[in-house]
Amino acid sequence: MSRPAPDAPIETRWEGRFITVRQQGTWEYVSRSRGIHAAVILAIDADESGRHVLLVEQYRVPLGRPCLELPAGLVGDESAGEAPETAAERELEEETGYRATHWRTVGEFFSSPGMVSESFTLLVATGLTKVGPGGGVGGEDIIVHRVPLTGIADFVAAKRAGGCGIDVRVAMLLAGGLLDG
Repeated sequence: MSRPAPDAPIETRWEGRFITVRQQGTWEYVSRSRGIHAAVILAIDADESGRHVLLVEQYRVPLGRPCLELPAGLVGDESAGEAPETAAERELEEETGYRATHWRTVGEFFSSPGMVSESFTLLVATGLTKVGPGGGVGGEDIIVHRVPLTGIADFVAAKRAGGCGIDVRVAMLLAGGLLDG
């Protein structure tokens, strides 16, 4: 599909509470309403047995099945102007029951830029302490997995074989890179 003219108007085809369907020229795409974006957390826990990563599993309506993901949440859905770091701290505790003492912001990323304009800020959390049960809020029914990094590929393969969807951001655990920093 060709690039629309820079002055081509952007039309809103439909808008809900969290998403908006837009069109510019012949290109249709989805964006987050109200400028909301996401914070995604790569939470790495270390103890005498080695390094572990926290993953969450929850049912996702668009997939019709559970999905294995990094903890994440919306930035600014509860208060305008919220910083990604603030949202990440809140979501890590709500979803996993952990708090982190060290945070590192990696940057802004886009997970499906051909169809969705949503971005997410990736943050690495270390120095984890278990402070609560996790599991999310409001019936999210999140299952928390603390997975040894040395066994991440086998864990993901087993989840996939069991019918679980795998979020694309889990692929970075299989490729490495961020885990070394």
